[in-house]
Amino acid sequence: MKKIIAPSLFSANLAFLYRDIEMINKSEADWFHIDIMDSSFVSNISFGFLFTKYIKKYTHKPMDVHLMILQPERYIEELKACGADHLHIHYEACIHLNRTIYYIKKNGMKVGVAVNPHTPIFLLQDIINDIDFVLLMSVNPGYSGQKFIHQTYQKLKDTKDLILKKDSSALIEVDGGINLENYSLLFKNGADILVAGTTIFSNSNPKKIIHKMKLGI
Repeated sequence: MKKIIAPSLFSANLAFLYRDIEMINKSEADWFHIDIMDSSFVSNISFGFLFTKYIKKYTHKPMDVHLMILQPERYIEELKACGADHLHIHYEACIHLNRTIYYIKKNGMKVGVAVNPHTPIFLLQDIINDIDFVLLMSVNPGYSGQKFIHQTYQKLKDTKDLILKKDSSALIEVDGGINLENYSLLFKNGADILVAGTTIFSNSNPKKIIHKMKLGI
């Protein structure tokens, strides 16, 4: 299985954003990961729709958009117009989950469902065959640079078991606290995609870090 790395622009240097975007374009990274926050579902505010639309002009790889907002169904068409390729919605933030999944797919985007660290994974059993990704939060959402929650390893195993049990084709994405100490073990335990921010952008040679993580060893 291909190991997918999605650098999170939330950890990029906004003063040199074009430089960081070009670095990702020229690296072995697979996707751009973009966090959109509303200060309601999480206490922070990050990028908005116009930002997503703007950077789409300069990105040469798929945009993996993570919505940390309430009632995400209100913005699906707008995000499609902004160039999102994948849209992740939170289980905890979406009242009509099934309908929202359908609407995202109808608009031609791949869909993922994100779950917070202490949300039981069995709650996804009714929709696991309808989605492309399960996004496991390995920190509490809203801020970059947090410490990795070690219970994620068990949750990763539980997610893999559910996918196999339901014969789902969903891929598992892990987001939060990914570093050079845990990335290899996460891949070995069943992760398909890792979202990494601080570990990549705080390094003097981010392309080398991406290369190392792609190897998975």
